[in-house]
Amino acid sequence: MEIFSFIDLNDKQITRMREIAGNDQLHIHGWFAEGNIIEPAFPNSEVVFGNIPPSWLPHASSTNWIQLESIGFGEYLDLDWQALGERITMTNLAGFFSEPVAETALAGILSLYRGVDQLVLLKEKKQWIGDPMRTQLRTLKGANVVLFGYGAINRRLTELLSPYQCFVTHFDIGWTPAQLDEALATADIVCCSVPETNTTIGLFDEARLGLLKRNALFINVGRGSIVDENALATALYHHQIGGSVIDVTLKEPLSEEHPLWDAPNTILTQHTGGGTFDEVDRKIEVFADNLARYRKGEPLLGIVNFERGF
Repeated sequence: MEIFSFIDLNDKQITRMREIAGNDQLHIHGWFAEGNIIEPAFPNSEVVFGNIPPSWLPHASSTNWIQLESIGFGEYLDLDWQALGERITMTNLAGFFSEPVAETALAGILSLYRGVDQLVLLKEKKQWIGDPMRTQLRTLKGANVVLFGYGAINRRLTELLSPYQCFVTHFDIGWTPAQLDEALATADIVCCSVPETNTTIGLFDEARLGLLKRNALFINVGRGSIVDENALATALYHHQIGGSVIDVTLKEPLSEEHPLWDAPNTILTQHTGGGTFDEVDRKIEVFADNLARYRKGEPLLGIVNFERGF
């Protein structure tokens, strides 16, 4: 069996990958720019680890299984999966980033509630304000929190919020727009961690953002496509909402002209929410576990559903 690795690795990680491959032939390649010539070893590889360019997939003549190094797989949705799906199984890192992303969301919420974001800027300016800021600060205890999407990230965030005695409402499968709108109108905090689907694209438009209270926080750690970023920026500039924590955006990186850069009370975490110092090492171990299952003919973990979108 041939295994094609498409992920940047250091020497220690390469050694670990070779241990995992054992007697199978391992091809190790780093990331390549979209549109580059297909690596010769790829079409003959039965197993692929990493997010290969979508344009390569129709040429995957021998590939049976692709283990992504991400949760999202939106770049592959436009491919002909009625044909490809007959021979290729794709798995993602479902649940892999739940702890760091949930902690990032909580850190952003606490920073905005306690004014840490503003205090950091004041330190850079060597400007002391002190007492006047005290009356602008809030505590998280008893906040009304709406969690839109109730996968691993928001389930973990629910656990992290429990010491603060928040009132948590979560929306999973089966919600209606009317139910969501009713909850948004009384929310202190809204945290979104949903995948990109036809239902969620553009869901938080100007009208829906307009339902939020003037001091409400909008958190997005799911997919950038779910929110109208210009409408969000306008709401922030005009203080129609209290603040925002944005880990994901529609296009990354943001252009220098993007209005979110200068939006007040906004923390941009630049899609680092899932990052940890041992991220790649842990991804390799997920692959190792699934590869062991593959070799034994056992069900793989994290099989993606292209019709459902996650």
